[in-house]
Amino acid sequence: MIGIIGDLVEDTVVWLSGPIEHGTDTESRIFHTRGGSGANVATSAARFGATRFIGCVGADARGDALVATLEADGVDVRVNRHGSTGTIVILIDAEGERTMLPDRGASVLLDEVPDAWLNDLRLLHVPAYAFHGEPTGITTADAIRRARSFGARISVDASSTGMLARYGARRFLDLMAELRPDVLLANAEEAACLGLWWSGAPGPDRVALPDTIVVVKHGADPTWVDAPGADPFAIPVPPVREVRDLTGAGDAFAAGFLSTYMETDDLTKACATGHAAAARVLTSPGSAPL
Repeated sequence: MIGIIGDLVEDTVVWLSGPIEHGTDTESRIFHTRGGSGANVATSAARFGATRFIGCVGADARGDALVATLEADGVDVRVNRHGSTGTIVILIDAEGERTMLPDRGASVLLDEVPDAWLNDLRLLHVPAYAFHGEPTGITTADAIRRARSFGARISVDASSTGMLARYGARRFLDLMAELRPDVLLANAEEAACLGLWWSGAPGPDRVALPDTIVVVKHGADPTWVDAPGADPFAIPVPPVREVRDLTGAGDAFAAGFLSTYMETDDLTKACATGHAAAARVLTSPGSAPL
């Protein structure tokens, strides 16, 4: 079973017809969907095998509804219930790029992860959002240490340049050096923010994480894989006919990549599965595939 610790929130997705016209109306289409990076990964991973989501939602009707939708997707849901369920407003421009306005609400209030939620996991995946805010940051790091002691592999997603800037790139790298994840996923901008990657390819001065496979996505350009003890290599991304909404594409990639990697230990096959999973969400609002 794969476990994911992360956010479970409501997404309000706004497809803009053009640039925002400040002080007046801008034509748009608006969708309300289940969101949160951790929940997105869990939904996609459940298509490949047994999956558990661990997080915190509010003790409210929205929390009830979000848990129910995740369970309906076949996910084993284990949550704390505190505070009010969070919401993220996501503005999507004509090219599909996202601008996110998060109110994470109860997601930062995760304060308990029992051993029973961890000791049957083969892999625990953590979007970096789960480290930002307390008590979730302390709780998540502790859960990673315990999951590893139970024999699970660990993967982390760098999540967001904005989050990394607020958390601190050096602080995040120090945490990765301590926790030693087996896999770190990032897009090109996040990798550059952390000093892991430069100019679309690995450089000689990149920061080293000697125990970690670093996977860097570049949208339609090849995905680079830097594994300990091997030369970095690139995996081409098959073309996608239409891209309307990038929301959740990285989360879907993580689910496909990790599911295949756990079964095969083949990084090339894992990237191919990740690319196919990401392509399925690029034409729909939010993270839900068509």
